[in-house]
This record gives sequence, structure tokens and C-alpha cells, in this order.
Amino acid sequence: MSGSAHATPAGRRRLGPPTASGRSQRPLAAVAGAFTVAQLLLVRPGFGLGWDETVYVSQLSSRAPAAFFSAPRARGISLLVAPVTSWSSSTTLLRVFLAVLSGLALFLALRAWHGLFPVRVLALAGALFASLWVTLFYGPQAMPNYWVAVGALAGVGCFLRAWTGRTARLGLAASASLMAWMRPTDAVWVTLPLLALCLFARRRRLLATLLAGLASGAAEWVIEAYVSYGGLARRLRDASAIEGGLGWHLALVDQLRSLGGRALCRPCTGAMPNPAVDVWWLVLPVLAVVGLVVAVRARRTAVTLVPLACVATAAFPYLFMIGYAAPRFLLPAYALVAIPVADGLVHLVTAPAGAWRRVAVTLLAVGLAGHLAVQLAVLERTVSRTDVQHRDWSRTAAELHRLGVRKPCLLTGQDAIPIAFYTGCASAATLGHNADITPTLIDRTAHHMPVANVTPTDSSPPAYARDWPTHRYGALDLRVAPKTAMSTRSPATATSARGPADAYPEAGPITAQGTGV
Repeated sequence: MSGSAHATPAGRRRLGPPTASGRSQRPLAAVAGAFTVAQLLLVRPGFGLGWDETVYVSQLSSRAPAAFFSAPRARGISLLVAPVTSWSSSTTLLRVFLAVLSGLALFLALRAWHGLFPVRVLALAGALFASLWVTLFYGPQAMPNYWVAVGALAGVGCFLRAWTGRTARLGLAASASLMAWMRPTDAVWVTLPLLALCLFARRRRLLATLLAGLASGAAEWVIEAYVSYGGLARRLRDASAIEGGLGWHLALVDQLRSLGGRALCRPCTGAMPNPAVDVWWLVLPVLAVVGLVVAVRARRTAVTLVPLACVATAAFPYLFMIGYAAPRFLLPAYALVAIPVADGLVHLVTAPAGAWRRVAVTLLAVGLAGHLAVQLAVLERTVSRTDVQHRDWSRTAAELHRLGVRKPCLLTGQDAIPIAFYTGCASAATLGHNADITPTLIDRTAHHMPVANVTPTDSSPPAYARDWPTHRYGALDLRVAPKTAMSTRSPATATSARGPADAYPEAGPITAQGTGV
């Protein structure tokens, strides 16, 4: 990496162009602030919690008992939101908290690159990443992927600074810990090039710093593997099985399909989105190559090549090793590739002179405006569609309350995890990856608390709930255990019932969305 370094007055060598130490960080703060405001305006603080969010939030929540925590999940995001969820059930407060925190994290992650690229490049990179619909959508959500992304962005920047001897090792350790805290396996994939570079160059102190950060973040996950999952190897096998079996799966087309606003594409079938939605994704590798060429000419090859290597390893398992797609999986890759892409774009508009520069600026402005319009259109559709599902869950919870199912209570069946959270109940399953109870135990539980089962009207109920009184609610059958039904409603009223669904004709069958961890 020394071939791209520049001598400094102190005799040290550093990566990238010389930069004034007093360079203003206002553009970075402006980008981060705009990102926070955009989340609050476009995603809306009152936006309900999704399936996976209810799992993470319920672990330390005053609203409902903890949901089943499957093998691939890590508790970092649950701890991150605990300052709010441990005492408040307000979704609005949680969204505002995460929007502000995600904006601050983006600022710190971009600032980690100070001195490696001009501030205008960093500001544009931040704007490119922050304006993606998937970034705006998941920034204020209790999901780990955005935090892996900013951890990766900050970590690679700190690594490159620490390589030159500057005091960035603490930032590197903290960033690696954040990634591993949120998703240990993702952290390993992101840092593979950094670990290899340290081993190759025999940078023992830097390697120790990186490993210490990863270990501190992953320690809880590893300990929990032995305490609750039968060991680390068993937890990894279970995690692989839940994700459909890790192996060779070409998911490139699946990712393209998901870019139209599908939070989880599993199974990933159906038509491709409008080509305008996918074009930026296809242009991305070209712009990254342009950024690399610019870096070679500017003698900062290493500071561009290293993040691109991390982009490749971060994206590899989600493009070639799983049989489904979710746009959020690639957030770490998007965050890292934004730096060289922004560098290439800045060069394209500043290298020409005279009239050609005006042409280049105009073309770039038109291209970015079109890209932003597409991203905002996809975001609006995604928010609206997802909000309908969240409201379905909320209305189903209200109907269960009307039927006497109130906490402490237990819920099983279709979408039991999110509906239970909205109802304030515990959730359970007798089959599948989330199986954590037996039919016998369900019967026993019904003797001392309300128990209900949710089944689509066109599906058969489980055997243990087949004789329970059925209450028709839209496209769902709500079956309440007999003891609860008789103690809260008379036999005459414990029959097929229509509730608020009649006033919401758009309410339909609820489909599972929480299997993509």
C-alpha cells in the first residue's frame, strides 16, 4: 500500500492526498442532517413495526414478551433500541430516536475518511448512499443491516487511517465491534480483505486491534450459542438451514427483482421491476471502475482498492450463497462503494474544461435528479404497501382484544409473532424453525390465560385448535381457546363475527415477511 502514500512533514507516510487539518466538516453534517429529516418526512414516525422488528424489539420491551429468537439473529439491535423500548411502547418515539441516531452515525462514518478523500467527494458519497430508498427505509427501523453498513464504512476508513500510524485504531475496534454486535457473520465477510492485508503485511498491532473489535462484538453471540443453541457449530448449522441452506445460489436476478420495493423476496418470483428502477444497480460497477481509474491516476490506489475489495466480500454471500434476496442485505456494500463512485463522478465533472465541463455538470445533474426521483417513488410505494400490512396486524390485534385476548396471553398460527406483539401477547409455534412449544403445553396454558390461533380462512387449523370457537375476521379465522371464549363472551356471541375489517376492504390475507434474517 505504500505505493499510494505521500510523504508528510513529520516523516510519516499517509494514504491519499494532503488535506488541510482544519477542513470544514459542514458538508458532511449537512448530508447527515438531511438524511435524518428525510427519514422523518418520508417514512413517518408513526410507521408501525415490521415482522423482524417485533422480534428484535420484544427482547427488551415493555409492550410484549420476548418472541422466539432464531439462530441467525444477534442481539445488537435489541440493545441499541433498549433505551426507548425498555420503558416506552411508543413507535413514534422509537422512530425519531433511530432517525437521529442513524444520521449521527452516518456523519461519524463519513468523517472517518477525513484526509483520505476531499470533503466534496465524501459529501457526495454520503448523499448517494443516504438517498437510496433502501437506506431511507431501514435507517429508522429496528433492523441491524444499516448499522452493519455504517460500521463497515467507518471501519474501512479507520483502517486506512490507522495503516499510516494515525490515531484511528480505537475507531477501527469500535466499528468492527458494532458490525459484529449487529451481525457477526456479516462482520467477518466485510473485514476479510482487511484481515488478509494485515496478515500479508505482518501488521500485528493492526490485526490485533481488528480481531479485538470483532471478538468484543461477537462475544455475546458466541456465548449464547453454547448456552442456548447447542454450541457454535450447531448454531451456524441452524442459521444456514433457516436461510435455506448456504451454498452456491445465483441471486443476482433475485436482487434485481427486489429493488422494486420488495422487503423480502422469498421465493423471488414474479416480474422484474421497471428498468428505470434497476438501471442504477447495473451502472454501479461501471462507476466503481471509473473511480478506481481516477484513483490510480491520482496516486491513491489503495484507498479505493481496499473498500472495493470489502464491497466484493460483503456482497458475495448475498449474491452467490443464498437462494433469495432482500435489498437490505447489500447495504454494507452500497455504503462502501459510494466512496469510489463519488470520486469517479466528481472527476467526470471537474476534469473537462470550458463548455465540456458545463455539459458534464448538466448530464450529471439530470442523471442524479432522475435517480433520486426513482428512489423516492419506490420508497413511497414501499412505505404505503408495508403500512397497510402493519395496520392489518394492528386491526387484528384490536379484534383479538375485543374477543377477550389480552395480556398475559398466547397467540399461535399465521403471523403469530407480529400480531402477538401488537396484541401484547407471547407467541409460539409447534412447527417450523420457530417451534418452541407442544400442543399439550398449549392446552395447559389455556387453563390460566387467553390463548388464540390465527389461520387464513382458506387453510386448515392445527389439530389442537380445530374445535375452538371460530370468529371470522376478514380473510382470517380467529380461534379462541374454549375457556377464554366462555369466560369473556356468551355462547350466543362466540360465533362467526365481523369486525372492523368490514370498514377496511383493502385488508386481505397476511403473508409472512419475517423469514429473512
